[in-house]
Amino acid sequence: MWPMDTPNAPSRTRWSALMSGPEAAFTYRKRFLDLESSGEDIHGEARFITELVPPPSRVLDAGCGYGRVASKLTRLGHTAIGVDADEHLIALASEDPETRFFVADLATLHLRTEQEFHAVVMAGNVVTYLADGTLPAVLERLSAHLAPGGYLVSGFGLAGSVPDGAAAVDLRTYDRLAEAVGLSFIARYSTWDKDPFRPTSTYAVSVHRRTHG
Repeated sequence: MWPMDTPNAPSRTRWSALMSGPEAAFTYRKRFLDLESSGEDIHGEARFITELVPPPSRVLDAGCGYGRVASKLTRLGHTAIGVDADEHLIALASEDPETRFFVADLATLHLRTEQEFHAVVMAGNVVTYLADGTLPAVLERLSAHLAPGGYLVSGFGLAGSVPDGAAAVDLRTYDRLAEAVGLSFIARYSTWDKDPFRPTSTYAVSVHRRTHG
Protein backbone atom coordinates (compact mmCIF):
# COMPACT_ATOMS: atom_id res chain seq x y z
CA MET A 1 0.00 0.00 0.00
CA TRP A 2 1.14 3.53 -0.69
CA PRO A 3 2.02 5.44 2.50
CA MET A 4 0.09 8.48 3.51
CA ASP A 5 0.34 11.08 6.22
CA THR A 6 -1.57 10.37 9.40
CA PRO A 7 -5.01 11.85 8.69
CA ASN A 8 -7.01 14.12 10.91
CA ALA A 9 -10.41 12.93 12.12
CA PRO A 10 -12.59 12.67 9.00
CA SER A 11 -15.15 15.39 8.45
CA ARG A 12 -18.71 14.26 9.03
CA THR A 13 -19.95 14.17 5.49
CA ARG A 14 -23.54 14.29 4.34
CA TRP A 15 -23.05 10.70 3.21
CA SER A 16 -22.00 9.51 6.68
CA ALA A 17 -25.03 11.22 8.19
CA LEU A 18 -27.23 9.28 5.80
CA MET A 19 -25.53 5.89 5.69
CA SER A 20 -22.94 4.37 7.99
CA GLY A 21 -21.95 0.98 9.31
CA PRO A 22 -21.26 -2.39 7.69
CA GLU A 23 -24.89 -3.15 6.89
CA ALA A 24 -25.32 0.12 5.00
CA ALA A 25 -22.11 -0.59 3.07
CA PHE A 26 -23.31 -4.06 2.06
CA THR A 27 -26.69 -2.65 1.02
CA TYR A 28 -25.04 0.03 -1.10
CA ARG A 29 -22.82 -2.47 -2.88
CA LYS A 30 -25.70 -4.90 -3.41
CA ARG A 31 -27.71 -2.21 -5.18
CA PHE A 32 -25.04 -1.85 -7.86
CA LEU A 33 -24.39 -5.58 -8.12
CA ASP A 34 -28.11 -6.14 -8.65
CA LEU A 35 -28.15 -3.48 -11.36
CA GLU A 36 -25.22 -5.11 -13.10
CA SER A 37 -26.74 -8.60 -12.89
CA SER A 38 -29.93 -7.24 -14.45
CA GLY A 39 -27.96 -6.03 -17.46
CA GLU A 40 -27.46 -2.38 -16.49
CA ASP A 41 -24.19 -0.74 -17.50
CA ILE A 42 -22.49 0.48 -14.33
CA HIS A 43 -19.05 1.27 -15.76
CA GLY A 44 -19.59 4.50 -17.66
CA GLU A 45 -17.21 6.43 -15.42
CA ALA A 46 -14.33 4.02 -16.01
CA ARG A 47 -14.84 4.16 -19.77
CA PHE A 48 -14.92 7.97 -19.67
CA ILE A 49 -11.64 8.13 -17.76
CA THR A 50 -10.01 5.55 -20.03
CA GLU A 51 -10.87 7.61 -23.11
CA LEU A 52 -9.49 10.73 -21.42
CA VAL A 53 -6.24 9.17 -20.15
CA PRO A 54 -5.57 5.84 -21.89
CA PRO A 55 -3.92 3.08 -19.85
CA PRO A 56 -1.51 2.69 -18.33
CA SER A 57 -2.33 5.87 -16.41
CA ARG A 58 -2.34 6.67 -12.71
CA VAL A 59 -5.90 7.42 -11.57
CA LEU A 60 -7.25 8.42 -8.15
CA ASP A 61 -10.85 7.47 -7.38
CA ALA A 62 -11.78 10.09 -4.76
CA GLY A 63 -14.80 8.97 -2.72
CA CYS A 64 -14.45 5.48 -4.13
CA GLY A 65 -17.16 3.78 -2.07
CA TYR A 66 -16.90 0.00 -2.37
CA GLY A 67 -14.40 0.34 -5.21
CA ARG A 68 -16.63 -0.04 -8.26
CA VAL A 69 -14.82 2.51 -10.43
CA ALA A 70 -11.27 1.99 -9.16
CA SER A 71 -11.42 -1.79 -9.57
CA LYS A 72 -12.76 -1.48 -13.10
CA LEU A 73 -9.98 0.99 -13.94
CA THR A 74 -7.44 -1.55 -12.69
CA ARG A 75 -8.95 -4.22 -14.92
CA LEU A 76 -8.69 -1.80 -17.84
CA GLY A 77 -4.96 -1.49 -17.30
CA HIS A 78 -4.61 1.60 -15.12
CA THR A 79 -2.84 1.99 -11.81
CA ALA A 80 -5.87 2.97 -9.75
CA ILE A 81 -6.02 4.07 -6.12
CA GLY A 82 -9.27 4.49 -4.17
CA VAL A 83 -9.87 6.64 -1.12
CA ASP A 84 -13.03 7.10 0.94
CA ALA A 85 -13.86 8.31 4.44
CA ASP A 86 -16.17 5.32 5.09
CA GLU A 87 -14.10 2.51 6.60
CA HIS A 88 -16.83 -0.06 5.98
CA LEU A 89 -16.97 0.72 2.26
CA ILE A 90 -13.18 0.59 2.10
CA ALA A 91 -13.27 -2.84 3.77
CA LEU A 92 -15.48 -4.07 0.94
CA ALA A 93 -13.32 -2.36 -1.69
CA SER A 94 -10.21 -4.01 -0.27
CA GLU A 95 -11.56 -7.43 -1.23
CA ASP A 96 -9.99 -6.57 -4.59
CA PRO A 97 -6.31 -7.52 -4.10
CA GLU A 98 -5.20 -5.82 -7.32
CA THR A 99 -6.25 -2.27 -6.33
CA ARG A 100 -5.04 -0.16 -3.40
CA PHE A 101 -7.60 1.47 -1.13
CA PHE A 102 -7.27 3.84 1.82
CA VAL A 103 -9.56 5.39 4.41
CA ALA A 104 -9.05 9.12 4.00
CA ASP A 105 -10.82 12.47 4.31
CA LEU A 106 -10.77 14.22 0.94
CA ALA A 107 -10.53 17.62 2.65
CA THR A 108 -7.18 16.72 4.21
CA LEU A 109 -5.92 14.12 1.74
CA HIS A 110 -2.15 13.76 1.51
CA LEU A 111 -0.82 10.66 -0.22
CA ARG A 112 2.94 10.63 0.27
CA THR A 113 4.03 9.24 -3.09
CA GLU A 114 6.67 10.05 -5.65
CA GLN A 115 4.12 9.87 -8.44
CA GLU A 116 1.24 12.17 -9.25
CA PHE A 117 -2.01 11.18 -10.90
CA HIS A 118 -2.95 11.68 -14.53
CA ALA A 119 -6.61 11.89 -13.51
CA VAL A 120 -8.75 12.17 -10.41
CA VAL A 121 -12.39 11.15 -10.59
CA MET A 122 -15.23 11.97 -8.19
CA ALA A 123 -18.15 9.83 -9.31
CA GLY A 124 -21.44 8.87 -7.69
CA ASN A 125 -22.44 12.32 -6.39
CA VAL A 126 -19.37 12.58 -4.16
CA VAL A 127 -19.40 16.38 -4.52
CA THR A 128 -22.96 16.74 -3.26
CA TYR A 129 -22.31 14.47 -0.25
CA LEU A 130 -19.21 16.28 1.03
CA ALA A 131 -19.22 17.79 4.51
CA ASP A 132 -20.70 21.27 4.37
CA GLY A 133 -18.13 23.93 3.58
CA THR A 134 -15.33 21.53 2.59
CA LEU A 135 -15.55 21.76 -1.22
CA PRO A 136 -12.76 24.39 -1.51
CA ALA A 137 -10.40 22.26 0.59
CA VAL A 138 -11.32 19.10 -1.32
CA LEU A 139 -10.62 20.71 -4.68
CA GLU A 140 -7.31 22.08 -3.41
CA ARG A 141 -6.24 18.66 -2.13
CA LEU A 142 -7.24 16.86 -5.33
CA SER A 143 -5.53 19.46 -7.50
CA ALA A 144 -2.37 18.98 -5.42
CA HIS A 145 -2.38 15.28 -6.32
CA LEU A 146 -2.59 15.90 -10.07
CA ALA A 147 0.39 15.88 -12.38
CA PRO A 148 0.72 19.03 -14.53
CA GLY A 149 -1.82 18.64 -17.29
CA GLY A 150 -3.77 16.08 -15.27
CA TYR A 151 -7.56 16.03 -15.19
CA LEU A 152 -10.17 16.32 -12.44
CA VAL A 153 -13.47 14.75 -13.49
CA SER A 154 -16.60 14.94 -11.36
CA GLY A 155 -20.18 13.84 -11.86
CA PHE A 156 -23.07 15.01 -9.71
CA GLY A 157 -26.76 15.85 -9.76
CA LEU A 158 -27.89 19.44 -10.02
CA ALA A 159 -30.51 21.44 -8.12
CA GLY A 160 -33.83 19.65 -8.20
CA SER A 161 -32.28 16.26 -8.80
CA VAL A 162 -29.78 15.76 -5.98
CA PRO A 163 -30.15 12.50 -4.03
CA ASP A 164 -31.65 12.29 -0.55
CA GLY A 165 -29.43 13.91 2.05
CA ALA A 166 -27.19 15.61 -0.51
CA ALA A 167 -26.74 19.35 -1.10
CA ALA A 168 -26.98 21.03 -4.49
CA VAL A 169 -23.76 22.59 -5.79
CA ASP A 170 -23.95 25.46 -8.25
CA LEU A 171 -21.80 24.82 -11.32
CA ARG A 172 -20.60 28.42 -11.46
CA THR A 173 -19.39 28.12 -7.88
CA TYR A 174 -17.75 24.79 -8.62
CA ASP A 175 -15.91 26.21 -11.65
CA ARG A 176 -14.80 29.28 -9.69
CA LEU A 177 -13.42 27.17 -6.83
CA ALA A 178 -11.69 24.87 -9.29
CA GLU A 179 -10.05 27.80 -11.06
CA ALA A 180 -8.84 29.15 -7.72
CA VAL A 181 -6.74 25.99 -7.20
CA GLY A 182 -5.24 25.93 -10.70
CA LEU A 183 -7.86 23.88 -12.53
CA SER A 184 -9.09 25.20 -15.88
CA PHE A 185 -12.48 24.28 -17.28
CA ILE A 186 -12.24 21.93 -20.28
CA ALA A 187 -15.68 20.41 -20.96
CA ARG A 188 -19.05 19.52 -19.47
CA TYR A 189 -21.51 16.76 -20.36
CA SER A 190 -24.87 15.62 -19.05
CA THR A 191 -23.89 11.93 -18.78
CA TRP A 192 -20.80 9.75 -18.57
CA ASP A 193 -21.53 8.77 -22.18
CA LYS A 194 -20.79 12.40 -23.15
CA ASP A 195 -24.31 13.48 -24.02
CA PRO A 196 -24.31 17.27 -24.54
CA PHE A 197 -24.86 19.45 -21.50
CA ARG A 198 -27.88 21.74 -21.80
CA PRO A 199 -29.49 24.37 -19.55
CA THR A 200 -32.16 21.79 -18.70
CA SER A 201 -29.70 19.03 -17.79
CA THR A 202 -30.16 17.50 -14.35
CA TYR A 203 -26.68 15.97 -14.10
CA ALA A 204 -23.25 17.35 -14.91
CA VAL A 205 -19.99 15.58 -15.72
CA SER A 206 -17.33 18.28 -15.49
CA VAL A 207 -13.75 18.08 -16.75
CA HIS A 208 -11.07 20.43 -15.44
CA ARG A 209 -7.34 20.35 -16.08
CA ARG A 210 -4.41 21.36 -13.90
CA THR A 211 -2.65 24.07 -15.80
CA HIS A 212 -0.33 25.50 -13.14
CA GLY A 213 0.75 25.20 -9.56
